[in-house]
Amino acid sequence: MDHFIYRDGQLYCEQVPVEDIVRQVGTPAYIYSLATLQTHYQRIAEAFAPLHPLICYSVKSCGNLAILAALRACGSGFDVVSGGELFRARRAGADPSKIVFAGVGKTDPEINDALDAGIGWFNIESEEEFWNLERLAAQKSVHTRAALRVNPDVTSHGTHVKTLTGKKDTKFGVDIDRAEEFYVQAAAATHVRLNALHLHIGSPIKTVQPYVDAIGKALQLIQRLRQRGIRVDTIDIGGGFAAFYEGNEAPHAEVYAAAIVPLLQNTGLKVLLEPGRSISCNAGILVSRVQYVKQGGRRKFIIVDAAMNDLIRPTLYESYHFIWPTAPTHLPASRLSTLRSPDDELVDVVGPICESGDYFAQDRHLPPLRRGDLLALFSAGAYGFAMSSQYNARPRAVEILVDGSNWRIIRKRESHEDLIRGEE
Repeated sequence: MDHFIYRDGQLYCEQVPVEDIVRQVGTPAYIYSLATLQTHYQRIAEAFAPLHPLICYSVKSCGNLAILAALRACGSGFDVVSGGELFRARRAGADPSKIVFAGVGKTDPEINDALDAGIGWFNIESEEEFWNLERLAAQKSVHTRAALRVNPDVTSHGTHVKTLTGKKDTKFGVDIDRAEEFYVQAAAATHVRLNALHLHIGSPIKTVQPYVDAIGKALQLIQRLRQRGIRVDTIDIGGGFAAFYEGNEAPHAEVYAAAIVPLLQNTGLKVLLEPGRSISCNAGILVSRVQYVKQGGRRKFIIVDAAMNDLIRPTLYESYHFIWPTAPTHLPASRLSTLRSPDDELVDVVGPICESGDYFAQDRHLPPLRRGDLLALFSAGAYGFAMSSQYNARPRAVEILVDGSNWRIIRKRESHEDLIRGEE
């Protein structure tokens, strides 16, 4: 699952004790494993190899330049959703022809930058966006390709309502009922070729059937379009593959591929994938130091120096992150919060921000903790630092990349001066 391993009573990232890193860089600290990133990318590539897909890593999940460069070296393209992410991907050395640009509110400057870069595809999310892209491409006398994001109206049980995007009533894409006429009308464009169909039904998707249902509906639509003389030669099945938070809930890449590959293998379609979480999630941890232990009525609070500005997922999505000391007295039987040892205590792990929602875990069984202990918050590589902020005037954390027995800072910890940069 990852390369974070307890050995001789210490948590290691690959061959490096986590405490050795923290001793030099402080906390809070994001620590990533290069081997985990590479392994997860390769597993997806190998599982879907019969389709010869273009894998476009989702930059929004974890967009540090060093991580993007590492995945580019693996052969990855990139899925971007803003001009800033396009800038990041290009700065990391991405091949523009292997970039897809999604997002419901692309601005004219963002579109112009992408046209100038010569990206592979625009993922179109509305009729008005398509004709605006046609207008801008005509002004530049350039031609580009586009995929229509189609909402197939499928349901994925267990996906949080805030990250479920495959239903009709969503701001994303175009519902499948009007997609066919969209393609017919778009055929009149002279500078944008709408030759692809894009699906993204949410994240994380913990079962295979929603993909089977969505792809089945997409293939039926493509067949109807071909009968009307409109050729769609590319399908982008999006991302959303699940990752391991509790340790047992995510199908392996081979399981997704076993159901998806037979549907697409003999269609003649070029296939794109947009994985993000399934590559980066388990490749990162957030390390935080206990500041205080406090009894508040019937609840016991472990107050740490990381906060919701560092990792907002627990309060935003009610998401579960396994938490355990970096130098524990014992290891749990699994990552599930319901399992405990006799000496474990029922606690809330909270941060210092002035919000009641600033917590990482509630009613969690953890070993007895004291001031100065280090806690690792696992499965923090996806939508961790990427969603961090400077709320409460808190500088953002340092980021570290470990490669075997070596490690390096890939983003410096922000200073107080960084907080006001641009204001004076």
